[in-house]
Amino acid sequence: MSRKNMRLAAAAGAVAVAATATGIAGADPGNNNGQKNDSDHVLLISVDGLHQSDLAWYVANNPKSTLADLAGNGAQYTHAHTTNPSDSFPGMIAQFTGATAGRTGVYYDDTWNHNVFPAGTTDCSGTAPGGEVSMTESMDIDQNALDAGQGLAGLPGSILQMTGKPAAVLNPAAMPVDPATCKPIYPSQELAVNSVFDVLHQAGRLTAWSDKHAAYSILEGRNGDAIDDLFTPEINSLSPKGDGSDWTKDEKYTQQYDGYKVQAVLNEIDGKDHSGTKQVGEPAVFGMNFQSVSVAQKLPTSDSMTGGYQADGVTPGPLLKGALDSVDAQLGKLVAELKAKGEDKNTTIIVSAKHGQSPTKPSDLTRIDDGPIIDGLNKAWAAAHPEATAPLVAFSVDDDAMLLWFNDRSQAAADFAKQWLLANNGTGNDIAGAAKPYTKSGLTEIHAGADAAAYFGAPADDGKHPDLVGVAQVGTVFTGGHGKIAEHGGANPADRDVALVIAGPGAKKGVFNDDVQTTQIAPTILKLLDENPQKLDAAKGNGVNVLPNLAK
Repeated sequence: MSRKNMRLAAAAGAVAVAATATGIAGADPGNNNGQKNDSDHVLLISVDGLHQSDLAWYVANNPKSTLADLAGNGAQYTHAHTTNPSDSFPGMIAQFTGATAGRTGVYYDDTWNHNVFPAGTTDCSGTAPGGEVSMTESMDIDQNALDAGQGLAGLPGSILQMTGKPAAVLNPAAMPVDPATCKPIYPSQELAVNSVFDVLHQAGRLTAWSDKHAAYSILEGRNGDAIDDLFTPEINSLSPKGDGSDWTKDEKYTQQYDGYKVQAVLNEIDGKDHSGTKQVGEPAVFGMNFQSVSVAQKLPTSDSMTGGYQADGVTPGPLLKGALDSVDAQLGKLVAELKAKGEDKNTTIIVSAKHGQSPTKPSDLTRIDDGPIIDGLNKAWAAAHPEATAPLVAFSVDDDAMLLWFNDRSQAAADFAKQWLLANNGTGNDIAGAAKPYTKSGLTEIHAGADAAAYFGAPADDGKHPDLVGVAQVGTVFTGGHGKIAEHGGANPADRDVALVIAGPGAKKGVFNDDVQTTQIAPTILKLLDENPQKLDAAKGNGVNVLPNLAK
């Protein structure tokens, strides 16, 4: 597993942190007369779920914390917004490509594509296309194993020995099939644009990243080699708890899981690969995502503590407060290591989030079982169209948004579904599990057919875009049980308003109220590394600009 000269920009959310007092900023950005400085690095951190309001609360209540130091000594963007859909996959991809879902072709981690064959197809003749594209743990060789099926002994303690080329632990039989070649489509072949990793790899610079599924190999570029060291322990594998649950069902184990990726990044700061066994040099761009804040926002309870927020929707409850403390302590380790290795003067830190979480106010929550809604829509369609040979809905994604793909892609079918959903009322349950009525299927607006494509800026004939997009009412969470009190994926402010801080030699100190997007992180990374942001497909004539108020 050879490496070149590692650098990685950890893109996962929207908090870019530039620190001086911590030792991250404070160095003169220097004037290199337009010459490339190959000693510069960008460390990208995504604290999934971290709202700007969370950052503000934490800094105000913990003025001596690492987050306070980074935000106070760097550039803090108070009006940063992540992608729509606000799912982890498009959220992370946006930070590394500068593109939204309509341009990347990636709307969620689990979707439908009208132009592929289902996974496992071996006979590609005479079959109508249309199949699921699940870039989740289901694509692992063994989704129950932390190493995704690599077969390491001594897990979880040995997880840092996991491969840095996670495509090797993906199961081709779980991938959609290309009708043109009748071969599996790997995640790296799904992305329609290039990324920061592609640009830096082509420039001969070292890259690294750590994330939660092996399917994040989608970031490796179409050749599958743009990330030199990609560490992806499977978060939805069985945890050491021993009750058959995964790492996200208990906050204590989520924090333990995050710790493995922190150690990988510490090793990379030391100039080694993620395992700590090979000396390769600090990556140009590297980083990771934290899961613990997101989990603490979603779980009703864990470890005898209540999850989510207090009644005001701003003050963290005990579980979330502990998660923020944990992330802050881990960030402190990374900052201290940069300083100890003398890399603080040439490493800019970006802290952000792939997504937020909604709702934050417990009283807003309305949990709705989406299964009966989809069944009801299909039943109504069949009654109105007895000649139909397939259900209307081919595939659905419902977290706190509703994305539907139809077997019948006509505008008439889309309009039928829109009208039915807006007329559908029912009963869900509230934060205490008590019955709570809902209207309009829990939605506030619906984009269907050609309007759905336009909503995402996708070509109308694209086989990947949803045929219907439902924007959820604030508080709607589509779930059949009582196991969640918040979710992401939708377009509500709490889904999209995320923290963004840039700290270090590349950022000016200040609080900036410009409306910015996490898509701007990608060109910013290249700018900080003295590479041309226009090398990104998404930046070419599409108005995806470098973030304002940089020191370079």
